[in-house]
Amino acid sequence: MYCAWHNETTLLTLSAAPWLGGAATGQRIARPDVRLLAPCEPSKIVCVGRNYAAHAKELGNELPTEPLIFLKPPSGLCAHGDHICLPVQSERVEHEAEIGVIIGQRLRNASSAQARAAIFGFTCVNDVTARDIQRKETQFTRAKAFDTFCPVGPWIESELDPNDIAVSARVNGELRQSGHTRDMVFSIENLIAFISSVMTLEPGDLISTGTPEGVAPLRPGDVVEIEVGGVGTLVNPVEQGA
Repeated sequence: MYCAWHNETTLLTLSAAPWLGGAATGQRIARPDVRLLAPCEPSKIVCVGRNYAAHAKELGNELPTEPLIFLKPPSGLCAHGDHICLPVQSERVEHEAEIGVIIGQRLRNASSAQARAAIFGFTCVNDVTARDIQRKETQFTRAKAFDTFCPVGPWIESELDPNDIAVSARVNGELRQSGHTRDMVFSIENLIAFISSVMTLEPGDLISTGTPEGVAPLRPGDVVEIEVGGVGTLVNPVEQGA
């Protein structure tokens, strides 16, 4: 069920996903009665690597001359409050705080202006990464694709300037990452336009726009908070997976 905020304590149910034109049904639900799920159902999750110079440097990588994109599977989606499960295959799993973009209309070979107009809204994303696996394999797929490795939420905010958004990560209350869209190598509009030149973007698709410096390992019992300015805070505890 999709909902929109009516006020601080009440939500309005929608007839469909909001990026598909869902309208308010008139039914109201009290916030304490709602369990938040991941606020999107993407056909694909497109991620961007090395989009902050300081993060590329901290991992010993050169800056790309064009956006470096890869995919995470929708099976990795994880909601606000759900556990991130550390897989037994990895000894070093790290958080990556990112600004998520929800696409609002079908997009192919778009200009930057068209890309901006196609943004439905923004959310918080944690591009959880098995760093040891990423370092030993050419492709990013396995390191990025474990179940629960894509926490998203807690909701979507549609009224933000894509060039004026801050993102941060805290673990157990300690600030680990802090960045801003002005620090990006490629702007959000240019990222969307570039991706649309490769693949058709559909309403509801999720783009994760890169992470600032400060990535660090997660341990069982940790609590990760990803905050995107103007959106809110995505909170996920961490546990050891089977």
